[in-house]
Formats: sequence, C-alpha cells, structure tokens
Amino acid sequence: MKPVQRMIGLVLMLVAWTAVLPAWAQDTVVTDDEVNAIAKEVYCPVCESTPLDVCETKACADWRELIRTKLAQGETKEEIFTYFAAQYGDRVLATPPARGLNLILWIWPVVAVVVGGFLFSRYLRSLRAVAVAANVGKVSAPDVPAPAKDEYLSRIEQELNKQ
Repeated sequence: MKPVQRMIGLVLMLVAWTAVLPAWAQDTVVTDDEVNAIAKEVYCPVCESTPLDVCETKACADWRELIRTKLAQGETKEEIFTYFAAQYGDRVLATPPARGLNLILWIWPVVAVVVGGFLFSRYLRSLRAVAVAANVGKVSAPDVPAPAKDEYLSRIEQELNKQ
C-alpha cells in the first residue's frame, strides 16, 4: 500500500470515527435522580414558587426532559442553569447569581445591620450624655429639706398617734 493510500484510509477512518462518536455520547443514560438534582434548583417559570422536580405541568415535564437531554449531551449543572437564566431570567434559579440588582439584595442585609448598629450606638451615647448633664446640677439627698407636710395630714397623723 502506498503512503498516500494509507493517509487517505486514515483520514476516512478519522471522519467515520468523528461521525460515530457523538452518537455514542448521546447514548449516555441519565437517571431521574440526576435530572431531579438539577430540577429542584430551578423554579417553574409558569407556576409561581414551584421547583421543576415537583411541578406537575406539561411545561415542567418538557423542561425536565430538556435537562435530561442537556445532561446526556455532556453539559454541566452550571451550563444548564445559565441556559435557563438566559431563557427565563434569574428568577427561575433557586440561588440567583450575585450580580447586578441581585448583588444589592445579597449585600443589603449586611449593610442594614452595620448602619443600624452604628445609629443605635449613637443613640445610646446621646442618652448617656443627657443623663450625665441632668445629674450635674443635682444636690445630694441629705442636703434636700424634707417636703412641707400638709396641715390636714399632720392632724391625721396626730390622731393616729394618740391611739
């Protein structure tokens, strides 16, 4: 056999091999557990607040089948999430990515606690300053004269003491 014929035979074998390889890759069996592991982290775009793994609609069944097909084609979990987010928006993901407006929603609780703590400490300092200022001009208890008694009360006490 001539080298040129060998080369042509090798190229034909490679072409045949690349034609058969994708067909073998699609024969990958994807279990329901693998599909549901991804489907429980994706919410149905039609039904509100319902994960795909428990939704009974025809649309959700189709989307689960789409997940099965994408897994069989070798796509990763993140690639499937990216596909659904691109098609239906970030609201379909159980854990939306921390970017854009979602980043504000991730950071806001931390900022609110820090600012609230700062404002509360300032409030407590102002209360302490008012309390200290109020106590500066006060006279101690022994120096304060006893309040004058009412004449009526004095007579009642005398009557009670007689008995």
